[in-house]
Amino acid sequence: MPSAPAAVRVATPAAPAGAAERTLIVLEAALEHPRFSDVVAATGLPKATVHRLLATLVTQRFLATDPAGSYLPGPAILAIAGRALAGVDISAIAQPFVDDLVATVDCTVHIGYLAGDSIVYVMRSDSRKPYTMPSRVGHAAPLHTTGIGKVILASYPDDTVDRIIASAGLARITDASITDPDAFRREIAGVRSRGTARDRGENVPGIACIAAPLFDHTGTVRYGLSVSTLSIEHSDEQIEAMSGPLLKAAAAISQALGYQGSAFATTTLGNHS
Repeated sequence: MPSAPAAVRVATPAAPAGAAERTLIVLEAALEHPRFSDVVAATGLPKATVHRLLATLVTQRFLATDPAGSYLPGPAILAIAGRALAGVDISAIAQPFVDDLVATVDCTVHIGYLAGDSIVYVMRSDSRKPYTMPSRVGHAAPLHTTGIGKVILASYPDDTVDRIIASAGLARITDASITDPDAFRREIAGVRSRGTARDRGENVPGIACIAAPLFDHTGTVRYGLSVSTLSIEHSDEQIEAMSGPLLKAAAAISQALGYQGSAFATTTLGNHS
């Protein structure tokens, strides 16, 4: 008999559940386990109780059933989820994970999102270093010269990337900027392979960064998370070594945003290519 997953609460004789709690336990289990027998096993409740509560949840449109009788999220719960997710504050959700990342790497950390042909920074957290990065919250930067821009682009299919390149262009921002379309496509392929993106002074001379994707509840890369430093302070090898704590923080933030994927970084980005 399958055991209840850690995410699903179980009613036990030592911790009896009230009517409202039993309903929520069954709802949570049904969203994880589509079959009736699995819901019973996951909750530890009597079959008759589970059957009655499932019927109520279907009537109230919190659950639906497919032709095979499996349970699916119903329109009522999807509407509630949509309203909740529309009010998500990425800064508030990410702050504790960003603080930990800054403390670990002792560098500036940014979060940015795609806005037209640019990325816009929505969060910046500085280290204890005596210098600061020239970026600021609300500042827009080109997609092709930033780690965040590249890691977001890498989540899109090749034809979408080509359309964005054609629309935005590949302007030379610094001497290190990638301006050749074929070279940039190779850069994006490398991002998909590694799961992280690099900016080697391509946006601001002397500033280097490494970025990772942030996934939302739909598995879409909505934001990017980056670590920025001075090129003279950290070697390429030292910056690459930051990918471990960076990806750990990105995974934690993504999960806090509702991402349920079992894979992260290279495998997930690769699935979009």
